[in-house]
Amino acid sequence: MKHLRALALKFLASLVVLYVILGLMYNMSFTNVFLISLVLGLASYVIGDLFLLPKTNNTIATLADFGLAFMIIWILGESLTYGESLLLASLISAAGIAVFEYFFHKYISGNVLEEGGREYRNGNYQYQTEASEELYPVRPDVRSEEDNEK
Repeated sequence: MKHLRALALKFLASLVVLYVILGLMYNMSFTNVFLISLVLGLASYVIGDLFLLPKTNNTIATLADFGLAFMIIWILGESLTYGESLLLASLISAAGIAVFEYFFHKYISGNVLEEGGREYRNGNYQYQTEASEELYPVRPDVRSEEDNEK
């Protein structure tokens, strides 16, 4: 249930951000914005939030989501529409999605992932080595004459 709620929140937020940027500023139809939001929401939730975020930190996952959002918006936007290039629109939209993703990752890591109390599960292992002195560093049968005199 937590994953479904997070996925719905991600879809609605990306739909709003993409409709404001692509729909209102670049006159893309709502159907195309809805389809791009659906594909982007599913892909970035699985790749960025469930796979990448638990293994890295928020910054790396946000940068990866920026790249993924840019590629999905640009490729789907170019294939669904005709006319001018959507390169600048894709960059602006991906930046808007990345700002949302930064805060969404904090929500995901605190409420949805298994370790809810820990901020990020990034594999920050602290290895310690064991060191000790030997009780008898030199065996008694190999001691020199000087050691025996003491």
